[in-house]
Amino acid sequence: MKYPKTPWTYIPTLYFASGIPYIIINTVSVIFYKNLGIDNTQIALWTSFLYLPWVIKMFWGPIVDIYSTKRKWILYTQLAMFGCLTLIAFSLQLPNFFFPSLAALTIGAFISATYDIATDGFYLLALTPEQQAFFVGIRSLFYRLAVIFCSGVLVVLAGQLEVSLNNIPLSWTITLGFSSLILGILFIFHRLVLPLPESDNQRRTKTTNKIPFWEIIRSYFAQEKIVAILAFILLYRLGEAMLVKIASLFLLDQSEVGGLGLSTSQVGLVYGTFGVISLICGGILGGLLIAKYGLKKCLLPMALALNLPDLFYVYMAYTKPSLTLVYPLVSLEQFGYGVGFTAFSVYLMYISQGEYKTSHFAISTGIMALGMMLPGLVSGYLQQSLGYPLFFVLVCLLTIPGMISLFFIPLKTESLKQQT
Repeated sequence: MKYPKTPWTYIPTLYFASGIPYIIINTVSVIFYKNLGIDNTQIALWTSFLYLPWVIKMFWGPIVDIYSTKRKWILYTQLAMFGCLTLIAFSLQLPNFFFPSLAALTIGAFISATYDIATDGFYLLALTPEQQAFFVGIRSLFYRLAVIFCSGVLVVLAGQLEVSLNNIPLSWTITLGFSSLILGILFIFHRLVLPLPESDNQRRTKTTNKIPFWEIIRSYFAQEKIVAILAFILLYRLGEAMLVKIASLFLLDQSEVGGLGLSTSQVGLVYGTFGVISLICGGILGGLLIAKYGLKKCLLPMALALNLPDLFYVYMAYTKPSLTLVYPLVSLEQFGYGVGFTAFSVYLMYISQGEYKTSHFAISTGIMALGMMLPGLVSGYLQQSLGYPLFFVLVCLLTIPGMISLFFIPLKTESLKQQT
């Protein structure tokens, strides 16, 4: 098999393009809906439903695997996402913008989830095993750079435009239009540089009856202590799942309703830039610690690193600290999240063993997305009912079930050392 083009020419941009729609759909949408006057309950409820395609993407994964090539799926979904982001941008100019824009975001979520399937499949087909091992960190880095770009740079840009134009809908239309333009440029670039691996071309001849779908599902749920595993996947991030939709709303809300009253640009810097950089650093440190000490020794301390910093939001809700203190508190919370999420990700890889390890990992990440979606659905209602201080206290209490689940999951040191 020949690999005529170096992965450096396309892997970074493929995963940068993967991060842009995901963050706009699931994170930036919360901010622009808040700025456009939608209440917290509606924002948390409807944007949490946008996780659904990533929950159920395993069910149409075989379609992407069988029909056409991964290269074509990548190009078609990028082009479709360009059109979808353009539609979202212009929908914000409508008098009743909420549900048209939400419908476009929903379509975009399904397109983005499909793009992720195709990109991961292309990664396995276009790269040699040695290249796959080398570029796993590179692809993660560029995905995280997309997170900074969307939740940091784009949000700051929108905030600056809000001030200069004095027109919030137009500011976000320009900002989202700029992001769609970037995807359009990436589509053209990938159309020119993406290789067509021989193995990708050959897979078009496969038929659906060659994929033992129900055997894959059965083998996953036949694992030892599967109930404990499922409880762990669903509960480990329960507190964070409640927090993630509300954190930026808390930063944006005015002090009279319990928020910190930050501007859009300030939120882009606090949460979307310094916070994401801290998250990346936490993830790197978590990986180094697991590589050195093993997951069994690291899991409980890393779970504490994930959950204990939620107390910072309780403190901020009660004391309303200055912006100078908000920066390090949010950054430390995100740093702990990066450390704790690394342990979670490694455990999902640990339980994805055997003949169907790729499919098992997809099932685990789907259940993980479900664990993020369901708490998000009610987080806005609970915040509105309890107020920010009591809501953040509840977030801290909801971290306890996930901590308890750690003591029941299967985890063998010997197997883990082989995994890491």
